[in-house]
Amino acid sequence: MSTPAPRNRRAKLGVVLRTERVTPHMIRVVLSCDEFVDNGTTDHYVKLLFLQPGVEYPEPLDMGEVREKLPSEHWPTMRTYTVRAWDESTKELTIDFVHHGDEGVAGPWAAAAQPGDKLWFNGPGGAYAPQETAAWHLLVGDESALPAIGAAIEGLPPGAHAKVFVEVEDETEEQKFSGSGEVELTYLHRAGMTGERGDGLVELVEALEFPAGDVQVFVHGEAGFVLRLRKHLFGERCLARDQVSLSGYWRLGKNEDGWQAEKADTARKEREAAGN
Repeated sequence: MSTPAPRNRRAKLGVVLRTERVTPHMIRVVLSCDEFVDNGTTDHYVKLLFLQPGVEYPEPLDMGEVREKLPSEHWPTMRTYTVRAWDESTKELTIDFVHHGDEGVAGPWAAAAQPGDKLWFNGPGGAYAPQETAAWHLLVGDESALPAIGAAIEGLPPGAHAKVFVEVEDETEEQKFSGSGEVELTYLHRAGMTGERGDGLVELVEALEFPAGDVQVFVHGEAGFVLRLRKHLFGERCLARDQVSLSGYWRLGKNEDGWQAEKADTARKEREAAGN
């Protein structure tokens, strides 16, 4: 009996062109990439694959072959990042990284990235883009959601109204965005605040007098405040599911591996409960 061939999971390749420190804790990396395919969303994300030092990988990187031939401890570390921008004319892919010193995998990589460095990835995925049919837009998030929020603001239809609430560490982490929409952008600063992360965002949305007409909502970032706003938007505002895009990008106190495992376990329990 013949051995089945490894599944083809060939990753796409980006090559670093340049980097920029957008704010003290946000690093922008611009990659040259001939393989990226725009899916038309503003929250499109990619699965970045960071190679383990000292391990020899096939090139081009094929994750089917990697999983077939290498022990799991030698597999690349995967991290999910939102695409900040894609320029089809120049084939330039822009990704913003939150950087907190030596913490984590992706941030330190971005801080040390040099022109010519390679970055393998899978994707993109994504599901949200501002709709012309919405009467107005509500965008809520923290630093991790800023790339998607920035892309959404710049992707608003001409004259579209949007209220945007973003929590960052302090005024040095604020960013400005261009676009043809009419945007009210409010930044909240964690520095000097008490309470839980995201409290200010939740309070602002709960107190907000919604303008007339159907709203399209985007709430992404730390899972704690996303869950609280999920309950508010569906339970108290009675919004329809297709009006709201929600995603807990990360959870305080967990890396992506731990957070993904927690989400998978929660989903499994929900399926089991539904089956009963």
